Amino acid sequence: MKPVIQLVDFSKTYASGEIEVKAVRGVSLTMLEGEFVAIMGASGSGKSTMMNTIGCLDRPTEGKYLLDGIDVGTLDRNDRADLRNKKIGFVFQGFNLLARTTAVENVELPMLYGRPVLPGREQRRRAMESLAMVGLAGREDHTPNRLSGGQQQRVAIARALVNRPALLLADEPTGNLDSRTSIEIMGIFQRLNDTGMTVVMVTHELDIASYCKRIVVMRDGLIKSDTEVAGRLLASEQLARLDAEQQAVQLHP
Repeated sequence: MKPVIQLVDFSKTYASGEIEVKAVRGVSLTMLEGEFVAIMGASGSGKSTMMNTIGCLDRPTEGKYLLDGIDVGTLDRNDRADLRNKKIGFVFQGFNLLARTTAVENVELPMLYGRPVLPGREQRRRAMESLAMVGLAGREDHTPNRLSGGQQQRVAIARALVNRPALLLADEPTGNLDSRTSIEIMGIFQRLNDTGMTVVMVTHELDIASYCKRIVVMRDGLIKSDTEVAGRLLASEQLARLDAEQQAVQLHP
């Protein structure tokens, strides 16, 4: 499988007054096409800086970052924005949906910034297709206030998918959701990953990271560990277990 993410001796230093803060210190990391990786670490560990760089929101101070073979450090702000819109889909903890805009219109938004801009009919077709992929067919005309938290996150995932990215980045995507809905959302990520999509997720919850295939733990700007997940959780099995437990309670209250 080809590399999608390549960090080579990647360092990021921020200036805080006269003090330099080294957020990431000479990290090398490769993620291949079709991987599902969780990045974990305490506040100040460097995981957010790493994700900002992977998402083309920032550039290395030293070293290199290649996204799908493209050296991001050589690009100016506009070229990074074009690459980000073309290659990356983002899913956030807070959904970031426009409140007075329907689900399908929210999903269409990333296509408005593409070059060239797709015809309106093609935008609508892709948006409807993305919503169907996350189980929201029939709710395309619902505004966020008519959707549950889990449904709003599904809209956000559909929006991230609509430009057919090479990489899906998720930042604490289950942080505002209850346990069952979190499993359902992880099930969507697992199904997308099963189709070959590369998924990278920041989370502080070990049980959520256990749905991924690989866990990278950051500490003090360095990679503390990088391991495959043993005993990986499958969302379909966990949901079936929850349903069985609920039925048992109903039968024997």
